[in-house]
Amino acid sequence: MAKKKETEHKTNVMRLLDQAGIPYTPHFYKHEGEQEVGVGVHIAKALGQNVEQAFKTLVTRGSSGGFFVFVIPVAEELDLKKAARAVGEKNVEMIAVKEILAVTGYVRGGCSPLGMKKPYPTVIDESCLLFDTIYLSAGKIGAQVEVPPDKLCALLGAKTIDLIQERRQ
Repeated sequence: MAKKKETEHKTNVMRLLDQAGIPYTPHFYKHEGEQEVGVGVHIAKALGQNVEQAFKTLVTRGSSGGFFVFVIPVAEELDLKKAARAVGEKNVEMIAVKEILAVTGYVRGGCSPLGMKKPYPTVIDESCLLFDTIYLSAGKIGAQVEVPPDKLCALLGAKTIDLIQERRQ
């Protein structure tokens, strides 16, 4: 059996990064069954990645009815009050799992801030700037891209701010 060419594994996210001239490293992993809560941490550890460098994409609806995208470390929780302030909304709430595909074009567990059906205002947790590269979904379950966060922010027109909940002691 012949090996698949690298281009056969490319996702739309990878193609967008190529078009923008942004360097990235693809990472692939085997997944099994339904995605569980906390799977991002498990994947990062299985791939030998620093968990603090692995980010997840969350989609919210603001009180105005608009959608907003937040990208935070996989081991953290989004502070909805900080998120709302970051986008100038009275409040934001997570969209229902059943809405993810219709709103973004991606399935749960494979959502990327790049290449959504529409470009939504995006905010990335400021911790991304602590690293030369971060890991995020490449737009499908089983694929990630490792990208420089400054170039990702520039491409998305995203701002960075503290978005994560404080941990209770």
